[in-house]
Amino acid sequence: MKNNNTKNKNKPLQNPTPKKIKFNIWWGYLIITIALFLFYFYSSDVTITETDNLKFKEMVSNKEILLLNYVMRDHRINIFLREEALNSNPTYEKVKENTKGPQFFLKISDYKVFNDNLRETKEETINARLAKDSTISRATVSEEYDFPIKEDTSQSWGLQLFWLLPLLLITIFFIYSTRAMRGGGGGGGIFNIGKSRAQLFDEKSSQNVSFKDVAGLEGAKYEVEEIVDFLKNPTKYTELGGKIPKGALLVGPPGTGKTLLAKAVAGEAKVPFFSLSGSDFVEMFVGVGASRVRDLFKTAKEKAPCIIFIDEIDAIGRARGKNIMSGANDERENTLNQLLTEMDGFSSNTGVIILAATNRADILDRALLRAGRFDRQIHIELPNLNERKGIFEVHIGNLKLGKDVDLDFFAKQTPGFSGADIANVCNEAALIAARHSKKQIDKEDFLAAIDRIVGGLEKRGSIISPQEKKVIAYHESGHATVSWLLEHASPLVKVTIVPRGRSLGAAWYLPEERNITTFEQLYDEMTATLGGRAAEEVIFGQISTGALSDLERVTKQAYSMVVYYGLNKKIGNISYYDSSGQQEYAFTKPYSEKTAQEIDNEIHELIEKAYERAKSLLADHKGQLTDLAELLLEKEVIFSDDLECIFGKREFDQPKGT
Repeated sequence: MKNNNTKNKNKPLQNPTPKKIKFNIWWGYLIITIALFLFYFYSSDVTITETDNLKFKEMVSNKEILLLNYVMRDHRINIFLREEALNSNPTYEKVKENTKGPQFFLKISDYKVFNDNLRETKEETINARLAKDSTISRATVSEEYDFPIKEDTSQSWGLQLFWLLPLLLITIFFIYSTRAMRGGGGGGGIFNIGKSRAQLFDEKSSQNVSFKDVAGLEGAKYEVEEIVDFLKNPTKYTELGGKIPKGALLVGPPGTGKTLLAKAVAGEAKVPFFSLSGSDFVEMFVGVGASRVRDLFKTAKEKAPCIIFIDEIDAIGRARGKNIMSGANDERENTLNQLLTEMDGFSSNTGVIILAATNRADILDRALLRAGRFDRQIHIELPNLNERKGIFEVHIGNLKLGKDVDLDFFAKQTPGFSGADIANVCNEAALIAARHSKKQIDKEDFLAAIDRIVGGLEKRGSIISPQEKKVIAYHESGHATVSWLLEHASPLVKVTIVPRGRSLGAAWYLPEERNITTFEQLYDEMTATLGGRAAEEVIFGQISTGALSDLERVTKQAYSMVVYYGLNKKIGNISYYDSSGQQEYAFTKPYSEKTAQEIDNEIHELIEKAYERAKSLLADHKGQLTDLAELLLEKEVIFSDDLECIFGKREFDQPKGT
């Protein structure tokens, strides 16, 4: 890969074109809320003063009322005063400015009762007036105290909006939902929900990944390259009567390059390449998944020959009938049934090859894995030593490296790393070098990146008491000592008591890469793992909680030796391992209660023997253990050379016969 950094070094920086602001539905909700708030705020009668019945009677008696307005929706009486009353009465100074009125309002519970009370008040006022002056007629006095009452039975716009707003919001939400269910496609609305969401790559698309960018998967690359060749030169294989394989399943742990290999197929193939995930078929509506499968294969047939790649196919390919909580209509099973029919049903799909990837092949339905659907299962395992070196070479293409960078050394230091882990190592090394303002990436930057990925970030600011630090030093020295003294234990690389991640100390080993393992090798590894706790008991006479991860690892290892690998004489040559993955759905164990008790006893006995063995080794080399712990307390980080100075050369590493 070429380094494009030098090409762009002298180019002036260009201002990026401003992005267009896209409308968001929540903006509409915000505008409506603000509009309603302003409407209520400015339409409210802030200058109207509430009064009571006693004050209202005084207004009636003093002939101050011009008219009354009964507002039915609010159950109140709006009171409009005469201009003469506003000018003559000093108590109305505050409401005098509101000349358009009303100036006061009176809350009522019943309009009929209010009318009756008003009539009585007028009658009492008229009678009192006639008692003082008998020369005035009742009709004249009644006319003086008479004023109109208007009834307002209309509904307010605010109340109408209050009732219409939920309906409006539901309508907007429905429109927005139908647009969202298109999945980015244009047109169709809710009727387009059953369409496939596959992304199409062809010669016009900018898919730049090729097989040259995929390192460490030589066997898998050969299989996939052959599939691409099937589509490019079909007659080469069919002229002898053979049939092109219909599908290939990429199986392997996470990060090993399954999706990257599919991207390389998309970049190399000169045929249409449809890419989607298993979760793209999953939808809340019944029948949508099956509809999308039909639409996908219909489109693929129109563009045949072509390739369909389904990533994480276990999202829809899980074995049928295993979901206990499913109802009468399992949408996932319907989608799987349609996929099975399309891959190899009554009608054939000529020229359509299916690629799929998963790291859970054990839970897939057997009908999906049979020949005729997935004719090939391509196993992609963790890279070996040479493959890791090739992966490093791919990922350092754009990095500025120092002269001391040795890819062979880094490949040896990263056993068990996947391709994604190695890519992360290269990136972390570049970040660490940039953090220290370096001009190039050195060997120590790569080692620091490996340490960070394996053990976590250093915590040099952690507060640890001297006694705790001493216990940690002897604990890690116990691991190092036992592993150095045992033949099959992994050789030590580095020991540190600087806290990293969740660990207070750590030891790095270089395990031997092997395909089969013997009882002696596993037993030595268990003994070395228990060396930390054994050192605490030998030196301090007590143990601590610092060996939690060690105990967890040893327990799982001993369980596997007894239950899975048949490495226990009492249990015998029996394995209860279920390679099909169906045992997780069972409610009972595959062995009896008596056998379970025997398994527990054998696991306990095996671990205790390894622990006593570690204690015996450390007791015999107590002086060297103490020297190593004191050196670790002094330096905080020691390497295999330091152990060699204390224990001498490791006799198991020397060639036989010397």
